[in-house]
Order: sequence, then structure tokens, then C-alpha cells
Amino acid sequence: MFDYFNKRNAKRFCADIKSAIDRLGFEDFIVFNDSSMFLGQHIQEFLQPETYVYYMRDYLVKNPYWKKHGQRLEPQLIAKADCVVNNSTLYTEYALKYNAHAYMVGQGCDTSLFDEDQHDIEIAEALHDIDGPIIGYVGFLSSRRLSIPLLTELAQQQPEWSFVLVGPEDDNFKAACLHQLPNVHFLGSQAPESLPSYIKGFDVAINPQLINEATMGNYPRKIDEYLVMGKPTVASATKAMEYFQEYTYLGETTEDYIALIKKALSENSEALIAKRKAFGRAHTWEQNVNAISQSISKAKAKTSKVVKLWE
Repeated sequence: MFDYFNKRNAKRFCADIKSAIDRLGFEDFIVFNDSSMFLGQHIQEFLQPETYVYYMRDYLVKNPYWKKHGQRLEPQLIAKADCVVNNSTLYTEYALKYNAHAYMVGQGCDTSLFDEDQHDIEIAEALHDIDGPIIGYVGFLSSRRLSIPLLTELAQQQPEWSFVLVGPEDDNFKAACLHQLPNVHFLGSQAPESLPSYIKGFDVAINPQLINEATMGNYPRKIDEYLVMGKPTVASATKAMEYFQEYTYLGETTEDYIALIKKALSENSEALIAKRKAFGRAHTWEQNVNAISQSISKAKAKTSKVVKLWE
């Protein structure tokens, strides 16, 4: 029943797209499907694009909404696509099980707001009265993705460090005993344009993620923001973080984090700062689009060779 109505919905959806294609006079067009695994099942059939690209930037089949039918349907969609592009090595490995034309393309980010070569960035006033070293995080404080026990143990075991958490909290964070620890500072939601001034004041930036199905493959754009500002960064060793392993410090346990933060503090240098900045700046949208374009060309070239050999 799901498949029947999904196909009906896809037919109506594609009719709208086809109407626009006809009005615009598009020919030999590419369909770029960003994670729509259900409606995307029938796009090739109804639109007949020259090239059909499926883009994976989240492990959707591990999320409740997509799980029931996605575990069955996404592999079928991946297998049908002419090219599959991914922003994580985890997703690329998953896609390669069903399609030889699967490529890691990274992630585009607009990090110009965090680039000190483009802006004068002053340390946020809220950090002036906080004793260093400051170990900081910027982003949504979600207990589904971040480890409250890890943060609690770090703060308890290293009372001489100040932990600064900038961003809105979910209910579990609001109720956490972290709020009772004197060296943990919750600074709340801040305007996006002010976030660089908070990162500027960090001695070490952290991304204390839980390591689970929801986080394992997610591309952490905040890491690019930390790196563009040259900050030593300690993060949980998810599969996605392998992409950053030469420029960050990766661990899993509280003991790992303590040792790595100490190392990050002790060995920071102008050379390492410059290296981090260059890597973070490389992940532009222009670079990402070029990587996607090159992947499509590779897939088409491989398909063309197969056709010629068959002929």
C-alpha cells in the first residue's frame, strides 16, 4: 500500500517538475535529488533525466521517520542512480554496497563570517571575566547528539579549566547537573553573527558528540568554523571525523579528552594555526560544487566505457 500511494505522489510531484522543465525549455537535464528517498524512487521513470544524482548528507535510515520503509527503499534508489554523492565516508561506504558510482564530495560551508582575514573579530565581553584555559562549544546543546556524562566528567576532573557552552539547550541539558558546577558556564543562545567572537576566546574548541547511529556519519560543519579560526579542536572519533583527523584531536573517553585537550594546549603554534585555517577555508561551496561535478563526470565516463565494451 505504501509503494502504491508513494508512486501516485511521485507522479504528481514529477508532473509539476516536468511542467517547469517544459516552460523553461530544458533539455538533457540533470536531476539532483537531495535525500528524498521516497518520492525519488520514480523520478527517473517519470522525468527521464540525462543523469540522475542522489545526494546523501545524513544517515536517514537510522532516523524514526525514514526507518520503516527507508531500509528497504533507499538501497533500491541508490542502485538506480547514475551517480551517488556523499558528504561522509560512512555514507560513501554504505552507497558503494549498491552502486559503484558513489563518491565522497565533502561539504560546502560559508565560513567567511569566521575568517579573521575578512573581519576584525574581538573576543566576546561575556568571556572577559572567565578564567582560562577556556574549553568551548558553540551550537545546539542536544542530548541526542552530545554527551552530558562526558562533559560532566571533564568539568569535575579538571576544575582548573573553564567550560563554556554557547547555544540553546534541550530539556535534558537544562536539567543536567552541569548547571551546578562552578567551572561550567552556559551563555545561552547568541546571534549567529556574534558566534566568531565567542570562538575567538576559546583556548580549545570541542565537539563532545555521542558516538551512535545518529552522529557517526554526520558532517560537523562547526569543525570547519573552529578550524577557520585556527582553534585547536578536540572531538569525538566518529566516522565522519576521519576526514578531519590530520587537523583535529580525536578521542572517545573522558581520559582521551583530558589527554588530548592538554596536548592541544601545550603544542599549539602559529604553524598549526595556519594549517588549520587553510584546511577550513578549502571547504567552500564552490569547491563542493566542483567535487560534485567531477563525480558526475567520472560516473558518466565509467558508464560510457561499460556501454562501449558491451557494444
